[in-house]
Amino acid sequence: MIEIDAERLKERFLRYARINTQSEDGVEDRYPSTPCQLEFAALLERDLRDLGLEEVRRDEHGYVTATLPASPGCEDRPVVGLLAHYDTYFGTSGDGVRPIVHVYDGGDIVLPDDPEVKITAEENPELARHVGEEVITASGTTLLGADDKAGLAEILEAVAWLREHPEHPHPKLRLGFTPDEEVGNGTKFFDVEAFGADVAYTMDGTTLGEVENETFCADLATVAITGRDVHPGYAKGKMINALRVAARLIESVPQGMSPECTEDREGYLHPVSLEGNTGDAKVVYIVRDFEVEGLQRLERHLERTVEALRREFDGVRIDLAFKEQYRNMKLYLEKEPRAVPYAIEAVRAAGIEPKLTAIRGGTDGARLSAMGLPTPNIFAGGINFHSKFEWVAVSTMVKATETILHLVRLWAERR
Repeated sequence: MIEIDAERLKERFLRYARINTQSEDGVEDRYPSTPCQLEFAALLERDLRDLGLEEVRRDEHGYVTATLPASPGCEDRPVVGLLAHYDTYFGTSGDGVRPIVHVYDGGDIVLPDDPEVKITAEENPELARHVGEEVITASGTTLLGADDKAGLAEILEAVAWLREHPEHPHPKLRLGFTPDEEVGNGTKFFDVEAFGADVAYTMDGTTLGEVENETFCADLATVAITGRDVHPGYAKGKMINALRVAARLIESVPQGMSPECTEDREGYLHPVSLEGNTGDAKVVYIVRDFEVEGLQRLERHLERTVEALRREFDGVRIDLAFKEQYRNMKLYLEKEPRAVPYAIEAVRAAGIEPKLTAIRGGTDGARLSAMGLPTPNIFAGGINFHSKFEWVAVSTMVKATETILHLVRLWAERR
């Protein structure tokens, strides 16, 4: 019988959520992108040592790793990695997070620091299953950080439980906690060989019971526009306004290709930043599709659009460059065919109906899978990631922790 200390799990999450670990997009000259992440990594190192783990290490890049040795008789089993990222999304403030524990009684949740921010029952049907339970939100002015501090807290609680219950079988476990996942660099310096796992799981999913075995294929597209800046009083027939070209570029992509108009397995072409002035401008797109062929179709559309703008704005220079970010993890998970079935079985053992889904996004697991470490993704419980409307139910975090414990038992018992 597995009984999780829900209060200890909750308090660990609340403690981590209060700490600013926001990453910063576009930083090229340092890693991780923000100093606060390194400060959190030092705290996390201390927590792992306090749990009595072995091989606790924090490197110069902010990666924190540790080992829980195999239980007796399980030393020859595959080494299992448990992973979470500790940075939070750069686009919504993560400074001064004030997590609030609500005993949910139905209806909308009004956040006190900004009453205009409401987590509505209509838009969050998952809330209905948590009436009478504890639900954690931020206060209305920041994100919460359940992405992915919920997963981080769950992994540490599972390890604490295993330390207290040596009779529960488990293989050697390698823990890994990464910075800068939210800016696409979570595995930039991650040493898969040194980590030494045969299979791993990111605790970075959302809804109760989800096991995710697919991610988007992802590329980054950068459009650099060089116009011609002259005095506006004498600009007729001479000026080429780079900002106007950028605006035309953005408007030239049909709404049907945008993320707000797509769902399920549909890909999208999404402008995420625009900067510049009359003379120079830059537009950055993220390109997403579950299939490489779909990704290429979207990129060809962007190429045709750029070529049309070159003809329309005589004299403008437009440079288009694509950069590969990651590929669908499903392409690589076949290397370890037990990884996903064991995760599904572990969810079911926790008393939950598992749901095998594809992520309309990416995780560290996508890159790690491509790097040779098969890494599916398991639910951690957070809802409405990256926003002030983020929330997580304590009962879901408990079930995620139970899932980890069933999962490591399966890897220990099965040969």
